[in-house]
Amino acid sequence: MSKQAAPRRVGDKEALAVATQIRGSAQKLNLVAALIRNRKVGDAMNILAFSKKAMAVDARKVLASAIANAENNHNLDVDALVVAEASVGKSITMKRFATRGRGKSTRILKPFSRLRIVVREQEEEA
Repeated sequence: MSKQAAPRRVGDKEALAVATQIRGSAQKLNLVAALIRNRKVGDAMNILAFSKKAMAVDARKVLASAIANAENNHNLDVDALVVAEASVGKSITMKRFATRGRGKSTRILKPFSRLRIVVREQEEEA
């Protein structure tokens, strides 16, 4: 007797990719995620490739992973994929200390974020 397989967290025509520890704040990552929501994956990859934001590099890797998951694991058509969801949340925060004058120190917070991208196969409109 083995454990039952976990149910799919997304629909039948959808694929998912998650990055759990992206170095940077969730607020900055959400600005990048807003650029690609509800766009075709080809357009979204181009937007991220030419964006000046540093978080776009990690977001592009996650989007590429979602596209690969759709193609290889779920047999979806890559040309018909659309970014259905790009959600951002907080992950861990590293606490560090910086020395200051007169023997004092200050706390430095180094936040990490998580990014969840869902791509959906859409029927072509005539």
